[in-house]
Amino acid sequence: MVFVWNFQLKVYKVAELIKRRGVHGGDEISKSLVNVIEASAISVIVFSEGYASSRSCLDELVKILECKKEYAQIVIPFFYRVDPSDVRNQTGSFGDSFSKLEERLKENTEKLRSWRKALKEAASLSGFLSLNIRHESEFINEVGNDILKRLDEVFRPRDNKNKLVGVESKVEEIESILGVESKDVYSLGIWGIGGIGKTTIARAIFDKISGDFEGSCFLENVREESQRSGGLSCLQQKLLSNLLKHKNVMPFIDLIFRRLSRMKVLIVFDDVTCLSQLQSLIGSLYWLTPVSRIIITTRNKQVLRNWGVRKIYEMKALEYHHAIELFIMKYAQGVPLALKVLGCFLYEREKEVWESAIDKLQRILLASIFEVLKISYDSLDDKEKNIFLDVACFFQGEDVDPVMKFFNASGFYPEIGMSVLVDKSLIAIDSYNKITMHDLLQELGKEIVRQESINPENRSRLWHHEDICEVLMYNTGTKKIEGICLDMSKVKEIHLNPSTFTKMPKLRFLKFYSSSFNGENKCKISYLQDPGFGEVKYLHWYGYPLKSLPSNLSAEKLMLLEVPDSDIEQLWDCVKHYRKLNQIIPAACNKLIAKTPNPMLMPRLNKLVLLNLRGSKSLKRLPSRIFNLEFLTKLNLSGCSKLKRLPEISSGNISWLFLRETAIEELPSSIERLHRLGYLDLLDCKRLKSLPRSLWMLKSLGVLNLSGCSNLQRLPECLAQFSSPIILNLAKTNIERIPKSISQLLMLRYLLLSYSESLQSSPKPPFRAR
Repeated sequence: MVFVWNFQLKVYKVAELIKRRGVHGGDEISKSLVNVIEASAISVIVFSEGYASSRSCLDELVKILECKKEYAQIVIPFFYRVDPSDVRNQTGSFGDSFSKLEERLKENTEKLRSWRKALKEAASLSGFLSLNIRHESEFINEVGNDILKRLDEVFRPRDNKNKLVGVESKVEEIESILGVESKDVYSLGIWGIGGIGKTTIARAIFDKISGDFEGSCFLENVREESQRSGGLSCLQQKLLSNLLKHKNVMPFIDLIFRRLSRMKVLIVFDDVTCLSQLQSLIGSLYWLTPVSRIIITTRNKQVLRNWGVRKIYEMKALEYHHAIELFIMKYAQGVPLALKVLGCFLYEREKEVWESAIDKLQRILLASIFEVLKISYDSLDDKEKNIFLDVACFFQGEDVDPVMKFFNASGFYPEIGMSVLVDKSLIAIDSYNKITMHDLLQELGKEIVRQESINPENRSRLWHHEDICEVLMYNTGTKKIEGICLDMSKVKEIHLNPSTFTKMPKLRFLKFYSSSFNGENKCKISYLQDPGFGEVKYLHWYGYPLKSLPSNLSAEKLMLLEVPDSDIEQLWDCVKHYRKLNQIIPAACNKLIAKTPNPMLMPRLNKLVLLNLRGSKSLKRLPSRIFNLEFLTKLNLSGCSKLKRLPEISSGNISWLFLRETAIEELPSSIERLHRLGYLDLLDCKRLKSLPRSLWMLKSLGVLNLSGCSNLQRLPECLAQFSSPIILNLAKTNIERIPKSISQLLMLRYLLLSYSESLQSSPKPPFRAR
């Protein structure tokens, strides 16, 4: 039997109509009833044992489902003394009735097919089962109350004031994922940082599709509720009550699970933090039907892996064109929670209040946003918290490899720690191998450090120039300080006390840099008092003002050293300091290595992976075994204007060799032994006259930059024998003729010849450049 309500129906008659109405066995559906169905907002279908014997009822059912699809009509089935699975599969006594009708119409196969399809679809919708309710009067009242509630939702005036934009596309995407065919229960994880909109999306999906399920439940705040005494038991009671549409349900009764095993259900577990919560609430998925769907929202990706979800959907910030509709894109960065809080905070405020608020927000995170985001931080152990705070204060956007070495030297076990932060969506590693962190999470980290003390000298990390100036100028450093990062372009000249760093015995990270193109050192000091720098693992000091490094700075712990544009003349007095130094980057050290370093240094530098001596204008030659260093892959000698030749090469693993703006006159023929060399930069080597014939034996060479080599007049014919794809830049050279063999160079990707004024001939087309 089918009932159809339109908005003009007197809703107080609903229960009485259900009770009095019987089954009609007519063969045709009237035109007037068709009109009523099409004009209705809600259709209620009553399935009884004899329902399938009525052709008109089945035609009405087909029409109702057409309206559901075309007009989004709400359809509510309730099963009066029949099992939904019998309706879905046409079995039992319900199936007997359908078989009799099928016998009469066995030649009308198309009609029978459409009825079967309609019965299967309708019986899979969320509805009411009279077998679950003891008294018929309760059943009728429950159905009537539900219809009244649905009608109220349908005709309630739309209010878009609280609607968040940018949700629709995500809902559609997730809805399509949930719609896939599955032999097992399909579980979907929605993963992302706190406040990113996981619950908002999950609720929107639930509201949209829950009507297609026999039972549904949205369990909010699993994390918070489970922390209360008896919280998980209350959540489980709510889960079963909502699924079975009955208030008094006893959990862990076999009968209940048998009933649920025949139902198509939708369950959302919101804000799950550990696997045990899911195990306590639902046990396993094996007792659910394959058409059921489970959605889990969490900040911890590992929970989803452990539960074995079929798909993990990563929630990302709203796209710019959505976030801008809600305001303060720069601060909120597309996080719905932040957008909502900020909107409420600044709603109907004057322009001056807005401007003041923006200045404040640049330094202080709003308390309501802070508390939500801090939940993920609180779940970390101490070493993971240290990694998070270091990234937030110092390493946003930095290459992950040297940072991992720094964390390892700090005793933070970064292999597992970084993995945990990624799984909890607190950091990410982008396609360029850089560490990235959402701006709000970075602000969270900084706010956590700020709350350590009202006085900057009693905080573990300092990054704001005003706080750092206060500590350095008044020499108020303490053992609490572990890291300092100062942009010197934002401060005036600071004169440091020689004992400044002796007051910071736990200092691990020190970076004095300049973001200005024409930067200069603003931190002046005449000498450094011992002890100091004993725990420093990362030292970057732009324009370092002394001639030697701090005597207590130990290479046993140092992972990265950068002293660009300094006047340093020597690194350490003693060779022993070099033993475990992984990276030396004295960029533009004007007087460094004025003479050949002690040969005893070389074995102790064997772990060196990057050597950058760019701008070392006093450097005249290199130690003979520099290329033999096993792990050295990048050597930058650009700007070493007195360097005329390279030592002979016996072996090496260098892949990047920068020689631009040097006084190099020729390359050694032994360069062929750098089998991994992929990038050779000789830009503006004005004295370079020729290239060795052995150059073609560099099997990995991908870029050869000879631009600006104004004394280079010819190329060796052997270049045609390159076996790897190569970019050859000959711009602004004095080359008079391109060898004919070049036209046979099948592996040539690009040949650049611009501003080569002496060029008399070039390869004729068809040119085989790729």
